[in-house]
Amino acid sequence: MEKFYVYILYSESVDKFYVGSTGNLDDRLLRHNSGRSTYTKTGIPWKLVYNEVFSSRSEAVQRELYIKKQKSRKYIAQLVQSIPIFQSGGS
Repeated sequence: MEKFYVYILYSESVDKFYVGSTGNLDDRLLRHNSGRSTYTKTGIPWKLVYNEVFSSRSEAVQRELYIKKQKSRKYIAQLVQSIPIFQSGGS
């Protein structure tokens, strides 16, 4: 069964979080840290601080959009602190 992820990265150098979704978490993190993503290029190195696993891309994208709609650094920080990394968030 294919897995999809919502992930949150953190960059100490720019003190920012980045929220995204992907079907390949390892490759996506590598792409962020190699400068191949325009938005995250200035924050290298990025550290994976949170992720949730879903069974469909649509579930992952819905969750990503929900987190982004909060438009709140405090919400993201609480989310990162409240749930250990690699905990499943979807079915």
